[in-house]
Amino acid sequence: MKHRPGARSTLFRRGDVVGARAHRFTPRSVAGTGRRLTPESHSPPNRKGATHVRVHRTLLVSIVLSLALAVPAGALAKRLIIGGSTSVLPLAQKLATAYHQAYPKLPAPKVGGGQSDIGISGAAKGSFDIGDSSRDPIPGVDPKGLVFTRIARDGVCVITNRSNPISNLSQESVEGIFTGRIRDWSKVPGSTISGPIDLFDRDGASGTQDAFQHIFLGETLKISPTATAETSNGLEQNAVSSDKQAVGFVSFAYTAGVNPVGYQGIPCNLRNAKSGQYGGVRNFWMVTKGRPKGESLKFIKWVVSGNSATKRIINSSWIAIR
Repeated sequence: MKHRPGARSTLFRRGDVVGARAHRFTPRSVAGTGRRLTPESHSPPNRKGATHVRVHRTLLVSIVLSLALAVPAGALAKRLIIGGSTSVLPLAQKLATAYHQAYPKLPAPKVGGGQSDIGISGAAKGSFDIGDSSRDPIPGVDPKGLVFTRIARDGVCVITNRSNPISNLSQESVEGIFTGRIRDWSKVPGSTISGPIDLFDRDGASGTQDAFQHIFLGETLKISPTATAETSNGLEQNAVSSDKQAVGFVSFAYTAGVNPVGYQGIPCNLRNAKSGQYGGVRNFWMVTKGRPKGESLKFIKWVVSGNSATKRIINSSWIAIR
């Protein structure tokens, strides 16, 4: 197995005037009396009117408070927008559903797919509150100021069509197939078919492609440019399931309907990944612009807290962080 090396508050000062121009009072004489006109003598206080003002003000405050208390707490909370990696998508959807069940007064998070690079750039631009990524952070490549929080681990499986149920591929076979050096199934030990190999890849924005490249091929070997690049795990899964000559790779959650192939003598399954025997394992991340705060912080803290709901979800199809 190959390895890769607060906003400042502005307070009004005493004497500040809001919404009106300040007026300076100048004392003057009252005609025929010789008395000086003062603010008190010019405008005697109207105690009855002042009382009415206080009553009206009290009623207004009461109405505002009543309206505030009548609004449900969840109506004031921000709805989280989460998106990115299609590998993380099934996990993120289940976590969002369970979170809404735990906090029904809060708006249900909106979860979408895309790709890891879309999740990372979306978090940086603010189009996502939380971006999902199935690749590790890359210093100097990822936008500055992002915080990656690891939430789980996942496996990557080589897959073939069920008409070609290969049980295992050696390192040599994996390298030969995916670099294009081996082009016919008859040259692959364990293949039950012959004929041209239809090679499927993921595009460069994919975290699964990044993981496969570094785990299975290393830093120097590259996937053949003749491979058909798909933009999601689901599309790759569908392509391989409908083509008996096909081979590709997907996340654990997308192996239904295809043949997951063992790697270096170890079957690609969740049990072997959890035990550490299967080497094709990578991290899942939630990405925020700066340290998570507000609703993003609450959600991520809930995800990584190890509560019974998140444990049950993660352990069902993924690998919990120890």
